[in-house]
Formats: sequence, C-alpha cells, structure tokens
Amino acid sequence: MNRSRTPAARYARSAGVAILVAAGTVALPVSRALAAEPTTVTPAGHEYVAALAPGTTATFLVGTTTVTCNESGNTGAVPAEPANSSADGPLVSDLTPATFSNNGGACPTNVLFTTARTVSNSTNGAWTIGLQYDPAGSTGTMTIPQAGVVTTISGLASCTVTVAPDGPAAFSGPWVPGTESSPPALDFSAGVSLPIRVTGGLTCPTGATTATFRARYVITDSTDPAQQITVGPGAPGPEPTPTETTGPTDPPSDPPTDPPTDPGPTDPAPTDPGPTDPGPTDPGPTDPGPTDPGPTDPGPSESPA
Repeated sequence: MNRSRTPAARYARSAGVAILVAAGTVALPVSRALAAEPTTVTPAGHEYVAALAPGTTATFLVGTTTVTCNESGNTGAVPAEPANSSADGPLVSDLTPATFSNNGGACPTNVLFTTARTVSNSTNGAWTIGLQYDPAGSTGTMTIPQAGVVTTISGLASCTVTVAPDGPAAFSGPWVPGTESSPPALDFSAGVSLPIRVTGGLTCPTGATTATFRARYVITDSTDPAQQITVGPGAPGPEPTPTETTGPTDPPSDPPTDPPTDPGPTDPAPTDPGPTDPGPTDPGPTDPGPTDPGPTDPGPSESPA
C-alpha cells in the first residue's frame, strides 16, 4: 500500500534477502505500479504489520540451494491525510527492513548440515513500498536499497549472498483485498526474481546473478485490529481544470474595444451652426432711426429782428 501496502514488499525482502529480491522482479511489472490511476490507502495514519500468511514459508532459491524460513515480515504506516492519497500514481511510504528466521533462529537449507542467516539493513537508503490502485487488480512494489539484504550460509558450505548489490532493486506483486474472514495480503507466491551477488568457496553458487523468492504476506492494522488496510481509488488531481481556463478570456477582450471607439456616433452633426445662425440678432430693429436730430433743429430760438 503505498507506504502502507508496502508491507508485502517488506515481507518479500524479509523472506530471505534473496527471496525479497526475487519477488520484486518477476510477477508484476513496475509499469503497473506507475499507472496513472489515482490511489488512496486507508485508514490514514494507521500503522500495520506484515507477516507470513499462517502455515506458509518464505523461500529463497539461489542456484540449486533453497533457503526456507517460517518467520518473515516488517512494519510500516499509512501516511496521514492528505498524504495517504496520490492523484497520479502509486502511494509510496517507508518500511522497516524485513526480518527472516526459522523459529527465531537460522533458516534451514536443502544442503545437509547447512543453515542460512539473513540480516536486512537501511544503510544505503530506505526500504519503501509503493501501492497502486487498479480496478483490474491493485499491486504493491517494494524497493530494497543497495545491499539491503545479506544472507550468510554456514555449514558444509560457507557463502554470502547480497541482494541488490549494485543499486536499489524493486519488485512487484498483487495486492489481495481483505474480506470479512481474512486480512489483505501482498502475494509473491508465484515467484519473483531479484539481482544478487554470491561470494564464497567452490561449493557456493558464485555464478548465480539472480534469486527467486516466494512468499505471501498478510497485512494487519496494528493501530486498530478491527479495521483493515485498503488500497482504493483516489480523487483525480484538480490541476488540469484550473490551468485550462485561459482560452475563453481571449475573444472577449478584443472585439468589445473596437465598436465603442467608432467615430460614427460622435460625428459633429449636432453642432451644425444652422439653428444658431445669428438671424435674430440682425441689427434691423435697432437701427438708430428715432435718434435722427431733425426735431432738435435750433429754428425757434432765432432772435427777433
């Protein structure tokens, strides 16, 4: 579960360094985990434990040597909201390095008087699980950091098997949803392949470059055992909607500014001087006729002879 569903991945890793490695490569291609389906893992913030399904074992095949462990697992947590959702791909979260043992001790092999002890680490990086929802079947992809699993074989043969010797190794498996009677699981039982490097004496499979891992891990909600970890559809990202609204704003901004500036309506027709012609101000009536000096003639004031 992306981070939370990663338990399965952890398991695989635990299932014997090689086992985990093998699990990662074969079954489900990473392309599935990278699908763009939105993914949400719940319950948000809950911790979980990944362990081998009851009655099963984790096996690791290197060359002709098989290591079998009846105990394997790791722990993780579903990110708190809103980080428990991914809008365009797997939800990835950290896991603790996987553990492998047989009744608390070294795991037996198919070689007489030979056992194997596996130690996982996060020296070169974190263990992660990426959970990807898919309506056709969700998956979990676990990533083991470089040299994150080292198995030492002791007895008649003395060998060291290092998983992911040259860099991080990822492997995928189907995520099996839980039911009312069983918890969800991350299934690598079909077998997956992971890169390895083998060193040791002549009896060691030093020519082997891959190992096959098989295991089935059940995931238990340790925060609330009454609930189950789920990998489901998430809400698509909102980014596309807001970024595509630029188109509609282009056409309106241009045409509206042209008509208003058309000089047609502002033509100076109303300012035609016709009605304002100075006709009424014609000086005709104001002609100075009455001021004619005729009547003021000094005739009567002439002195008598």
